[in-house]
Order: sequence, then structure tokens, then C-alpha cells
Amino acid sequence: MRPPHPPHPRALRPLSLARSMAVAAGVAALGLTVLGLPSPRPAAAARKGCPAGMASVRGEFCIDRFEASTVELLPGGGKRRHSPFEPVGKLKVKALSRRGVKPQAYISRNQAEAACQNAGKRLCTDEEWVTACKGKRATVFPYGRERERKACNDSGVSSFNRYFGQGGEAPLSAFTWANMNDARLNQLEGTLAPTGSFRRCKSSFGVHDMVGNLHEWTSAARGTFRGGYYLDSARHGDGCDYKTTAHATGYHDYSTGFRCCK
Repeated sequence: MRPPHPPHPRALRPLSLARSMAVAAGVAALGLTVLGLPSPRPAAAARKGCPAGMASVRGEFCIDRFEASTVELLPGGGKRRHSPFEPVGKLKVKALSRRGVKPQAYISRNQAEAACQNAGKRLCTDEEWVTACKGKRATVFPYGRERERKACNDSGVSSFNRYFGQGGEAPLSAFTWANMNDARLNQLEGTLAPTGSFRRCKSSFGVHDMVGNLHEWTSAARGTFRGGYYLDSARHGDGCDYKTTAHATGYHDYSTGFRCCK
């Protein structure tokens, strides 16, 4: 589109600042300039849809591109990195969406909800989570209709058996609160992966790791987490349909994580 011819100087009338900005904003949407005010860069305009680190799902809501990591919020406004291998406990933490970091495990639904709120976000609803996972074609897996081996981090090693199995599968007596929250479990090679490591494990909305890696809490009133984790993404439904409702909202272990919506 060719810019319009500028009016003759005698036709110009002084504009108030508010009116000038309003006119500039309207014309900028057409990629033009007015009164010497430059139009915004396209990339800057695109970012206005969702905050950094989030993806837009059909223009209806935003969702974190990556499983959440956390930072502790200190009294007085300071921040301190929180280990993804340690429970959150009573700490005040804020959710972050970042590529290439180990996401926060050992977190309950209630703690995850608070972390999202501290980031100006919220936990995703079940419907939002499934929609973002299945992508634009509503497939069972983020990458397609059929399971692809090693496309997502869902066939790792069992660190729990390694530490508590005494050479084999861990007995039921080993599944204690302390053991299930042992800080060593997600640090063994072949377990939890940094966010975005599995490049095929991405939905067409640009959201990573929604199958495998960590279970992800949703906002369901009854404790619900989805997607499976690095040892299983099929036992309670395949891929994006994986759903566990066996635990209360205060439950957490080495496999439970989250991401936020807005």
C-alpha cells in the first residue's frame, strides 16, 4: 500500500497529544507514519498478543511454551533461584517459562497455582491444556496421530528403582513420602530433561514437552495432572489424553510439575 500524499501545510491543525497518539496508533496498524511518529516494528506488535515465553492458542488464551521453573521471591523484592530438585514447601515462588533448564518438580497443585499467580498468570484448565497439547489438528500426540519412540521424554530410566529397588523393582513399602520426594531422583542421567530438549515434542501451537518429562497440574478442583512423565505417558491414557486424578491438590513428588496459562 502506497502512503497517502501529505496534506498542504496550511491544512494542518494542532492536535492534542492524546489525539495525536490515537491517530498515530490507528495509522500505524496500516504500516504508515503520521506526524513523524514511526509505526511499531512488526515483531513488537506481535508480542503484544501474549507475554514473553508464552504461546497463543487460537487467540483465545496464552500458555507457557515450556514447563515451569521457579524463582524464590524474597522479602524486600529480591529473588533467588530455587532448585528444581527440592520441594517448594512454604517458600513464595514465581513461575518462569524458559528453554534449556530443568523444570520444577516436587510441587503440588496448590503450590503451582500460587506460583502462577505470582507471575500474573494462572493454572490452565483441563480443556485449555488438552487443546494446547493436541495442536491445530487435534492429534493424540503433540507431533501427530501415532506414537513415535523417543519423540518425547517418556521412556527414560527408573531412578526410583535404582535407589530404592535393591537391584530390582522397588517394593511397595519403599513408596514413602520422603522417598518419593528424594532430591536425587531427577538428577540421574536418563530422567528429567531440560525444557525443549526433545525438539519433536512440540505441538503446532509451539508448546513443548506436554507429553512426558513431568506430569503437569491443571486447575481442576479435584487434583488432576496430565501428560505423563519421563517413565510413562500411556498408563492413564495416551499422550495428550493422559490424565491422573488419584491425588489430592496438596500432593507432590518427583514426577509432578506444571505450566501456566493467561
